[in-house]
Amino acid sequence: MSESSSGLNPKIFLSRLEWRQNIIYVGFVAVFLFFLILLGDSGFASPNNILNIFRQTATISIMAVAMTYVIAAAEIDLSVGSVAGLAAVVAAMALNNYGLVVGVLAGLAVGVASGSLSGSLVAFLKVPSFLVTLGMLGMLVGIARWITDSAPVPISNQAFISIFGGGNVGPIPSLMIWVLVATALGALVMNKGTFGRHVRATGGNVVAAAYSGVNTLRIKFTVLLMSGVAASVAGMLYAGRLQSGRFQWGTGDELSVIAAVILGGTSLFGGRGAVIGSLFGALFIGLINNGLILAGLDVSQQQVVRGAIIILAVALSRKK
Repeated sequence: MSESSSGLNPKIFLSRLEWRQNIIYVGFVAVFLFFLILLGDSGFASPNNILNIFRQTATISIMAVAMTYVIAAAEIDLSVGSVAGLAAVVAAMALNNYGLVVGVLAGLAVGVASGSLSGSLVAFLKVPSFLVTLGMLGMLVGIARWITDSAPVPISNQAFISIFGGGNVGPIPSLMIWVLVATALGALVMNKGTFGRHVRATGGNVVAAAYSGVNTLRIKFTVLLMSGVAASVAGMLYAGRLQSGRFQWGTGDELSVIAAVILGGTSLFGGRGAVIGSLFGALFIGLINNGLILAGLDVSQQQVVRGAIIILAVALSRKK
């Protein structure tokens, strides 16, 4: 009996596994076991260190959920780190002058304004999202430095700190709750909602999607707006956890966010989105960073590994 007739054909078996989409889970377990063996006596697997990994990757995870929609729609957002930094300082300044509610609304307004501007330029003026968000990256960093004179803005409001990153609900850090809620909502809408289907259709074939009745311009605008809002929430989580607003918060995060999304199984070419995979992609990067720190590698060596992960993510992505 041949392999094909017996159902044991290796090629068919591997194709059924869709290994390119699921490699993040295998990689996550493999890297965790590697560091567990290598760093077994350094507290790597301690509950406190595992929670630290969740805390350190929470902002990346929040932004990765929204970035999944952006990339699934065949767009890109390079401005998320800068939005986070500006939202952190604006929220801190408004918080100190006007209180909790105004501070939170001011931080969210940064994401709404930047996401709306980027989305309008991409959807309605047909400017490539790479160029729009690259320009926004530089502009928003400049604004954040300008309004703070490059100085940190301390935060002493305990309610803000507790809600945005510094508190706990029982034994569970509030940062973890933010991530779990965002991931659950993102995965539900992507996999079960009409909006998620329209996002994937737009990214898969924008012309065919438009002919089938999908408002592709609205989809492109909305996903970039979502990305801006998610980045502003991430900025406030930075501010709450670190108890200050700084323009540096979020610097370089766009690379980690994009790598997390692609590693998680979302197609770099659009048409497919995996929100839960993006969460594991973010945790995977955080796991590597944490392990490298405990192993004694310096920042430059960590940057080399992070760059290698991004290259690997692009190499493993496949066009549908």
